[in-house]
Amino acid sequence: MKQRMITALIAGLAAGTAHAGAADTGRTEGNLNVNGAQIHYVSVGNGTPMLLLHGYPLSGELFSRNRDALAAAGYRVITIDHRGYGKSVAPASAPGDLATYAADALGVMDQLGVPKAIIGGMSMGGPIAFEMWRTAPERFTGLILINTIANPAGIVEQNIWKGMAQKASTFGPQSLAPELLKDMLTGMTRMNRPGDAAFLTGIVKQASVAGDVAGAAVLATRPDSIPTLKTITVPTLIIEGVEDTVYPPEFSMKMMQNITGSKLVLIPGAAHAAIYEKADAANRAIIDWGRANNVR
Repeated sequence: MKQRMITALIAGLAAGTAHAGAADTGRTEGNLNVNGAQIHYVSVGNGTPMLLLHGYPLSGELFSRNRDALAAAGYRVITIDHRGYGKSVAPASAPGDLATYAADALGVMDQLGVPKAIIGGMSMGGPIAFEMWRTAPERFTGLILINTIANPAGIVEQNIWKGMAQKASTFGPQSLAPELLKDMLTGMTRMNRPGDAAFLTGIVKQASVAGDVAGAAVLATRPDSIPTLKTITVPTLIIEGVEDTVYPPEFSMKMMQNITGSKLVLIPGAAHAAIYEKADAANRAIIDWGRANNVR
């Protein structure tokens, strides 16, 4: 039964793997001119390419606790800041949309000499990864879906994202942090690890107003990707925080049921930013999946 593929991880399962780096991390970073924007990237490691796409309204630093551990396990981990986020800069005439975010990611792969990669997307990064699959499935060796969703936004969610765009426009990107942190991290983490909340707040503040507005529009108007799930033929890992209130586990279970051979890993004690909040467990899930599917 496919339900047997659901694996519940406990926080201590990956002890000894998180934040471990290789002796030679092969770290490079910089800005690339892609589709008229300046896209910031970080590349760590020298192995199998893995491109990780962040969610709204964050940056590639969301994966700061994953890069070294995954590089030590044999991956070249590439993270980017979508245009208008982090250290990336977009022209005023093209702040971003779903097709552009996907084209930017493929453009970074081109400029870094990466013909194929495991491509992972967290939250908004998931719809971007689906768009990349629809555009260029030959560029994938694997797919990782992290606290994301394939369903289109319903009426209530559409208005939530419209409200985020309006708030960013009125009060600035920093005003979104209180709205988002309560869902990014569990209450226990916010109380006991205030540094985690401060780190993610700092990332949220780096976004531009135009980026916040464009990303909110992408989330509000994203297409139905359920039909796309049935076309995915590469090994697929789905990572989900059990306490995610943005896109709860039910949505990840639906994705698993629609992607042949996919694996779902549920991480207890983690909310929407499970990849950061419980990085040890997420890293172990990715490493074990990669070995089992020979995508490393």
